[in-house]
This record gives sequence, structure tokens and C-alpha cells, in this order.
Amino acid sequence: MATATKSIPAYAAQLAEQAESIVAQAVRAGATDAEVVVREGDEFDAQVRMGELETLKDSGSRGMGLRVFLASPEGQRVGSTSSSDFTPDGIAHLVAGAIALARISSPDPVQGLPEPGAFGTLEAELELYHQDVYSLPDTERIEYARRVEAAALAADPRITNSDGGSFSAATNLRVLANSRGFVGASRSSYCGLYAAPIATGANGEMQRDGWSSSARTMAKLESPEQVGAEAARRTIRRLDGRRVSTQRVPIVFPPEMARSILGAMADAANGDAIYRGASFFTGKLGEQVAARGVTVINDGTLPGLFGSSNFDGEGLPTRRTVLIEDGILRSWLLNTYTGRKLNLPSTGSASRGLAGNPGISTHNLYLPAGTQTPEQILAEIPNGLYVTEFLGRGINMVTGDYSRGASGIWIENGQLAYPVQEFTIAGNLKEIFMNITAIGNDLEFRSSTACPTLRIDGLTIAGS
Repeated sequence: MATATKSIPAYAAQLAEQAESIVAQAVRAGATDAEVVVREGDEFDAQVRMGELETLKDSGSRGMGLRVFLASPEGQRVGSTSSSDFTPDGIAHLVAGAIALARISSPDPVQGLPEPGAFGTLEAELELYHQDVYSLPDTERIEYARRVEAAALAADPRITNSDGGSFSAATNLRVLANSRGFVGASRSSYCGLYAAPIATGANGEMQRDGWSSSARTMAKLESPEQVGAEAARRTIRRLDGRRVSTQRVPIVFPPEMARSILGAMADAANGDAIYRGASFFTGKLGEQVAARGVTVINDGTLPGLFGSSNFDGEGLPTRRTVLIEDGILRSWLLNTYTGRKLNLPSTGSASRGLAGNPGISTHNLYLPAGTQTPEQILAEIPNGLYVTEFLGRGINMVTGDYSRGASGIWIENGQLAYPVQEFTIAGNLKEIFMNITAIGNDLEFRSSTACPTLRIDGLTIAGS
């Protein structure tokens, strides 16, 4: 359930009061409507290499962004400014700059804030903030970075060097207010570990890989030893890679690689690309765009996850949107502007920085788990490829053409056999989506985009 404006908690009261004051000042200066984002946060990052502390960052930041609208017979004129100067003179300059920019901008008949009845925040507690991300003293945070790297270095004698280990933590507070009566506040926390070891193979070739763990609370962060050991395992399996000939074989995308396929689906469903005719999903609502059994969901309401929020970048309550259902395209991702362009309501997908107009982004984007284990998916493939890395991004969202450099592990008789490298995966996204032939049961939210293991047929490996 959502409320029109969630009551502002004590920790955000000062920022909310300031945001409302800026909105009022902009209206007094002549704005028809105004919207303000105020953010403050802190960030810690410790990076070590070969046991020695290389960089240490402990910083705080504050910023505000103002968007104003000036009504005209032809439509709304928009101006946007941002600043970190919260003095009275700084705020006055922020307001005057936004008004001046709006006066020289071109009018747009669909530009403007959402309608008053659309605003709201989720009442549910989404568990996005935990104080324990700053529970460790600095010395222990640095030690976490040392431990994750040390675990990777100790895992195998072929691990001979390191690109480092790191521990990071951050908190963020956001307040959004506008002249139509909406005021919303949200805060979040983050902590993370990362290791990137380097291994040397039998022929002297060096390979690098890495692994990470991140969470909103220290209680859910994997141990440095777990992260370091996994980073080492992934690095070692890349050693002594071979080349493969050009051929068409089934390709298996593990979860960390399959996320890119899901991201491409979201890019194709982005309302901005749709109304501009710059996506191959344009005009495809209600049509089959992926294989039967493929469902893709965007959900900002899931507790504790990185893409969750009580409201989007325009003050609309976040929600669960099914983009693709059993292969059928059911929805695009829309903010207010793109929704008006397409005569559809917003899907609560607006994203907002400090400056400029809202963009469009996903919240928690995921493909529900299937029934097969990754091992069962591999067992059905006599010869194929298991992708472990992509190099570059060669994707044309207008045509769907897809070409990416990659490395991976060759599948032989249903087993991972040996590493392969220096090849390109080529095809077309329209065919890739339709040729998803197996979905794993290993869905895990390690980021705001999550996907289980996928098997995709019909792709070409361009090798030697």
C-alpha cells in the first residue's frame, strides 16, 4: 500500500524542511512548478595491494538539484541546476540559474511534473538502512581488505600477484520535494568486499579475475575468506586457455554473465528508446519477444535489495512490473515524460540525479528461477561454451545485432573441460531472447539485476 506523502522521519526532517524551502523560493521567483532533490551521504573505501594499504578514502558529501517549469501556451519550459553550496546566497544562485535556463529553453507540451494524485510512497519498511555498515573501526575495515586479498593469495601457489583487495561502506539519505505537495525521504546503506588476484600458468601466461560480495548490512556480507577463495578459484580456472574454431554451439551463461542478457531486455524496453523508435521492442507490446517460459520482472518493493525504494525519481510509489510474461512483452519501462509520449501511465521507473530531467532505470530486475540445476543444464550439452567474461559492448538496440569479445570454459560431454579465450560471440538479440532453452534454479540477488543460469542456442562463436 502507498500513501500520498510518507511522514518524514526525524533523521530527514532538516533536509526535508530545506527542500520545501527551496521549492517555495523557486515558486516565488516565478516557477509554475518546481522539484528539488537533496542528498547527503558518506563513503569509506580501503584498498590494499600485496598486503600494503594503497588508498584510503573517508568522505562525506551534500548536494541539491532543482528543476523548475515555466508554463507557456506551447507547453512547459524547463530549467535545471545543481549545487553543493547550501548558503542563502548559494540557494539564491541555484534558483536564479534554473529560472534563467527555463526562460531560454524550448517549450514541450508533454513536459511537467506528474499529476497530483499519482504521488506516493510505499508504507512498507524495506530494510534499506543498517547502522552496522559503520560498526567497525577504521583499523578493522582496513584489515578486512587485507584479509580478502590474503585469502586469495594463499589459495593456490599459482596465484603470484594481485590487483588488490578492498572493503567499502557507504550511507545515503535522499529527500525529494515538489510544488504539488509531495515530500519523501529514504536512506540506504552499503558494504562490500572485493579481491582481484593474478595467476601465472605453465607457459608463463598471466590471468586475472575477481569476486565480490556486497550487502546492505554487515550481517549478510560474505566473509573475506570466502570472497578471496572464490576470486582465486575463478582466476585459476582461466589459466592455460586454448583457442576454438568458428562454430555454432549451445552457450551457457552463468548468473553473473546472464545478467547482461537481462540488461539488454531492459534496454530494449526503455520508454525513451521506444518513443524515439530506437529499439527493436518498439510496437511489440502483446507480442512474443522471448522464448516461452521466460518471465522478466522489475520490482522496487522487495525488502533489503539494492534496487528497492519507497518512491521513484519523481515521487511515484515503486511497484512490481512484469515486463515479459511467458515470452510475451507486457510492459515498457516508463517515467512520466515517456508515458505521456506513448499515452501510457508511468511504471514508477523514473531515476533522478541532482541535475537534468528524470531518466529511466530498473529497480530489482530479475528472471525467476527455473527447475534445472546448472549441472543438469551442462549435462545435456555434448559440446558448447560456458562464458566467464565479456570484453567490450557491441550491441545495436535498433537492430538487435550482438557481437562481444569473450572468454570462457569449453563444455565437453556435459562437463567443464578447459578454458578458452580470444573469441567473439555473435548473433542478434531478437534471436537470442527466443532461443533461451534452459533456465537454472540458481537465482541469487547479488546486485539489483539478478538472473539464474541460462542456456542459449543459435549463437556463433567466431574463433580461430
